[in-house]
Amino acid sequence: MKKNEMGFTLIELLVVIAIIGILAAIAIPQFAEYRERGFDARARSDIRNVATAEEAYFVDNEIYKACDQDDCGTLLPGISQLSNGVTLAIVVPGTGTSFTGTATHTNGSGVTCNWDSEAGGLTNCE
Repeated sequence: MKKNEMGFTLIELLVVIAIIGILAAIAIPQFAEYRERGFDARARSDIRNVATAEEAYFVDNEIYKACDQDDCGTLLPGISQLSNGVTLAIVVPGTGTSFTGTATHTNGSGVTCNWDSEAGGLTNCE
């Protein structure tokens, strides 16, 4: 009697599992880094959008307006909502003819994006 069984041997299955494990060990840390960079990009985008809204507000009122993530949407034109998880603060010193701002995301890599209107814009976001 001839046996005609088909299937994989235990060694073949172990090799496939090992290969999948190696690929997962490489891919999972990279995926986490990509997510952090995406959250950092949200913070960078929000600070740029708020800076543009600050400039629009300045054109109409000849003064900048201080705000944070809770009230920038109501105080500045064109800002409907900031990204979830972004902590943002705009500070207007003294005469109100310049402003600085910071933005960071709680799930990001911990980077803080800084905006300085006198220095020409985004000064640090790395």
